[in-house]
Amino acid sequence: MKIFHSIKDFSSTKKTILTLGTFDGVHIGHKKILDKLIQSTLSNEFESLVLTFFPHPRMVLQEKSEIKLLNTIPEKVKLLEAIGIENLVIHPFDESFSRLTAEEFVSTILVDQFRIQKIIIGHDHRFGRNRTADINDLIGFGEKYGFEVEQISVQELDSISVSSTKVRKAIVEGDMCLANNFLGYDYFFTGTVVNGRQLGRTIGFPTANINIKEDYKLIPLNGVYVIKSLLDNKIVYGIMNVGFKPTVGGEELSIEVHYLEYQGDLYGQEVVVSILNYIRPEQKFDSIDLLKNQIELDKAQALSYIQKIK
Repeated sequence: MKIFHSIKDFSSTKKTILTLGTFDGVHIGHKKILDKLIQSTLSNEFESLVLTFFPHPRMVLQEKSEIKLLNTIPEKVKLLEAIGIENLVIHPFDESFSRLTAEEFVSTILVDQFRIQKIIIGHDHRFGRNRTADINDLIGFGEKYGFEVEQISVQELDSISVSSTKVRKAIVEGDMCLANNFLGYDYFFTGTVVNGRQLGRTIGFPTANINIKEDYKLIPLNGVYVIKSLLDNKIVYGIMNVGFKPTVGGEELSIEVHYLEYQGDLYGQEVVVSILNYIRPEQKFDSIDLLKNQIELDKAQALSYIQKIK
């Protein structure tokens, strides 16, 4: 997949078939559109192109927006590449770009820069300054500038009944089963293992303390989870705690993973953690012994869940 970090950087010898949007989560609804895009370019006459934006438009246009995203940019790239997209343009979204009229966007970007043959888009897509243009305007522009418009019908999208907002809601409520069903894959984050207080090691449960550098990444509800990672080319399961570690006087949000049946040194390494299931909320215990007992119970519950899914 070719990646371009600005619209003006894009170039191709072929005309393109394009779709656009934030594609946060690259969930099963997005995949319906992306699959149509891939199918439209199987003849090799045209190239597939996804136009997406960063920052998320709501981060720019809504002053008090605190939106957290399902994917970091590297994660989104990984997901789109796995689907088979040929070209990805990640354009910096700013107020200047938001002020383009619908026709300016179509004529200077879609037609002149991307040389589109066809655009595939959801029936409810809106675009242009103040999002005033809709699918009917786009069809009109297609007739004027000579490109096709294929819309995903309301019936097709309603049959899936998923949105990035619904996925985010499920994750912040700890409903990982629902979130993962919506996504079509296990929700994951990417982070670096850093030095912690090493308290877990002293009670028989060494943990990897994971730092996520992107502050816009959505972290799930505080609590304990079953997770998995690919370590040394092997799938390794574990239990993860997200929260403030109240039993030992923690004051900052932390993400700690205790990997089951793994002995390697992960300090400084980047790991991908896929979240499989929610076990329980974070709790404060009256003693370290009570905490240890609960972790043993968490571990047993996790092992039971892992056996079911294997």
